[in-house]
Amino acid sequence: MFDRISGRYDFLNHFLSLGIDKGWRKKVVAIAQRQNPETILDIATGTGDQAIALSALKPKKVTGLDISSGMLDVGRMKIAKLGLSELIDMKLGDSEDIPFEDNSFDVITVSFGVRNFENLKKGLSEMYRVLKPGGKAIILEFSQPQKFPMKQMYGLYSKRILPFVGGAISKDKSAYTYLPESVEAFPYGVNFTNLLEEIGYKSTKDTPVTFGIASIYEATK
Repeated sequence: MFDRISGRYDFLNHFLSLGIDKGWRKKVVAIAQRQNPETILDIATGTGDQAIALSALKPKKVTGLDISSGMLDVGRMKIAKLGLSELIDMKLGDSEDIPFEDNSFDVITVSFGVRNFENLKKGLSEMYRVLKPGGKAIILEFSQPQKFPMKQMYGLYSKRILPFVGGAISKDKSAYTYLPESVEAFPYGVNFTNLLEEIGYKSTKDTPVTFGIASIYEATK
């Protein structure tokens, strides 16, 4: 599915979020900066937007990992145009079988990707395995607003407007029907931080952004 929509993915992301997603990614970078990371892994990197944003921290290496070769191809072209090919490595791989050794990364980020893990607990456990002791996982993911009127507005937008517009532009309506369905199925908020703690993460934190449309989760190994 992601291979099919890779060519229009960036445009639709920014268009359908009214550009707000860029601000959310900057918040992820600000949190990562506190770790002074030398090695960063961006899981479900897609076309590399979060990996590119993280390059501003001047680490030794940023690795983007994704299961979609189509997304990675688009990302590599963007990275090459920015002259960041030496810093950012885009790698094909599965988040539930991460192809790196234990304790490899100072920071691991996932932006709008954990809800796509086939086995959420396994994916989060793999992230824990390759994170260095004292390292931080930062996860940006959609959630579900609970307060009036944002709850009602978000429901209308995600279930009616987004599938129609996204499907019309990408020519793949199923991909943009999948998005709100995956958000609805995701255990956001305290349910997600509880899962992180069950795996072994410590100092978990959940920060809602933009009236609860999304949340930024932090967790330390």
